[in-house]
Amino acid sequence: MASSIPYLLSIITFLPLLGAVGVMLVPGDSAKKWLALATTLVTFAVSLLLWSNWQDGQAGMQFVEDVVWFAPLGIRYALGVDGISLLLVLLTTFLMPIAVYFSILYVKQRIGAYMALMLLLETAMIGVFLALDLVLFFVFFEASLIPMYFLIGEWGGKNRVYAAVKFFIYTFAGSALMVVAILIVYFSTGTFDILALQGTAIAPSVQTWAFLAFALAFAVKTPLFPFHTWLPDAHVQAPTAGSILLAGVLLKMGTYGYLRVAMPIFPEAATQFGPLLGVLACVGILYGSLVALMQKDIKSLVAYSSVAHLGYVMLGIIAMNVQGVSGSVLQMVNHGLSTGALFLMVGLLYERRHTRMLDDFGGLWASVPVYTGLFLVVAMSSAGLPGLNGFVGEFTIMLGAYEAMPLFAVLAAVGVVLAAWYLLTAFRKMAQGPITNVANDRNHLRDLSVKELVMVVPLVLLFFVIGLFPNLFFEKINPSVEAMLERRAAVMQATTAEHASALQLVEIGVPEAK
Repeated sequence: MASSIPYLLSIITFLPLLGAVGVMLVPGDSAKKWLALATTLVTFAVSLLLWSNWQDGQAGMQFVEDVVWFAPLGIRYALGVDGISLLLVLLTTFLMPIAVYFSILYVKQRIGAYMALMLLLETAMIGVFLALDLVLFFVFFEASLIPMYFLIGEWGGKNRVYAAVKFFIYTFAGSALMVVAILIVYFSTGTFDILALQGTAIAPSVQTWAFLAFALAFAVKTPLFPFHTWLPDAHVQAPTAGSILLAGVLLKMGTYGYLRVAMPIFPEAATQFGPLLGVLACVGILYGSLVALMQKDIKSLVAYSSVAHLGYVMLGIIAMNVQGVSGSVLQMVNHGLSTGALFLMVGLLYERRHTRMLDDFGGLWASVPVYTGLFLVVAMSSAGLPGLNGFVGEFTIMLGAYEAMPLFAVLAAVGVVLAAWYLLTAFRKMAQGPITNVANDRNHLRDLSVKELVMVVPLVLLFFVIGLFPNLFFEKINPSVEAMLERRAAVMQATTAEHASALQLVEIGVPEAK
């Protein structure tokens, strides 16, 4: 669908890049900070035009831009947004001003370079969700690696270099696999067009190898067990704003890759390896929850909770039915909001106490009641309390998973109990009981200021909006999901018919047509 607002997607994508250039050019740290914040706010405001101009009930891509980029290979600069990617773009543009504003308050060193990297990261993340050409998708996917590597390596904790290098090696290895997969697809089909590929019947042998390469690349980014080991180090060592964006958006690039590329383009291979991915998703849910329960560093606990919660997203994707996939899309947004808010709350507490150890706290409810009350709401959002956003996504995923894979749904339900266990345990250690450390009393620990509430309250409000009015979001997600599943089923049927015809020709001794 052509948009009445020309080049809207390009404007949303490259406004942060333009802001990054401006940040490097303007003099003075104060000007750099506020220019970066203004850029993210304008980008968010422009992205809201997608929502306000959305054509409800339309399953296809909207606001499409498509021009030739490199004609000899058929590479195109093609952008588009549908119900699967719309909310992820808005999630990205919504979280960026919060992350930048936190950095304005608390980051003091090399602020120009820091803000420029944040804005570069925003362009890369948005580009991934809008790209409709495999090469363009790969370019944006790779571009996100560089700014996050430097944000962790330069502004992170004590072991930041180790965490940054580990993050780089893991994700770069995944990207190398993606290059192989893209080449396999191109030499088999002659196109990089993602939408065209979703309607192409690809040979089963090609599907197998290409799917495995893509699946491994996306598994690292998700991160799917056992490819998750880079994540806790990256989260714990990253600056708070980096953790917000890493959990809130970057991890969704992996799950989005499964939904946009791996599952619809290679339907037979996806069906073949679906049970294995389901096992890994369930192991990730249970393993991540149990390890989170054992953590003494609250930031590490939240990091392992991401492994568990993204297991639910994968489970819904693997189910490949409307409830499972739509629940997964919404849960990607829910996880970005809830876990991003958890990292924000942990960061605000760390800036006051300069410790994240649970044993160093206790009795915070008496000294910082506003902070503690909001932390409880955020924790319950992550745990999936009915009425909040997490419940809607997880419950819908469970319904879809139970329809397709009942045993996996039952195992995932155990993870819901474990999530409540580790989050409430953390809250009890931090907020309840007597104050045993004088650093935690009212005279030494200040409650949230208005500047800090500006970051937290919008997140909390969205928890309730999504939890109480989920159809506002599902009515945009469902048409695109239904169309994707129908197209996938048609391709599977065509591939099966073609394969059966070829076998029949071989059996009667007729050479297969080339």
